[in-house]
Amino acid sequence: MAKFGRKFKRREKPEFEQELVDIARVARIVAGGRRMRFRATIVIGDKKKRVGMGVAKGNDVSTAIEKAVAQAKKNMVSVSITPDGTIPHEVTIKKGASRLFLKPAFKGTGIIAGGSVRQVMEMAGVKNVFGKIYGTNNKLNNVQAAIEALKSLQTKEEIFAKRGKKLEVKDVVKKVLAKPIKKVVKKESKPKK
Repeated sequence: MAKFGRKFKRREKPEFEQELVDIARVARIVAGGRRMRFRATIVIGDKKKRVGMGVAKGNDVSTAIEKAVAQAKKNMVSVSITPDGTIPHEVTIKKGASRLFLKPAFKGTGIIAGGSVRQVMEMAGVKNVFGKIYGTNNKLNNVQAAIEALKSLQTKEEIFAKRGKKLEVKDVVKKVLAKPIKKVVKKESKPKK
């Protein structure tokens, strides 16, 4: 029996997910006037501790995006994330006029951060974090600050290994300091007649 129709190729899942942070129209002044181009800022990541950022220009938007994705793949960074899906410690980074503050959050909190920092955290696989941007709302500087902050994170194990020390895990025995309170049962009083 003959098969009719086209054979569809199954599209493989891409290695990295990508998110467009910013598209800007930029101009270069030449003798004949302004030459317009487009600048794309892209964040890519596998949502499993790897994230990268790319910025590129092109004559049209699609060319700029392609170039930015290629650059982002070259600029991949691995991130230290705890098993709870948060960052190991607080960090403050300054990039240009923007100052970024990141703080670990409890499981179930989610990503509480604004704008482009949220996109970077999602692509990196961070699930619980508090973030605050001070200074500027420039998306490019904020993304760069977020990547720098993630790059600077270290887990306890990494810090101890760098110092040449052994990390000892002690069994903590919980001690009850106060006696449990006994429940006081009130006797029902009969209404007076």
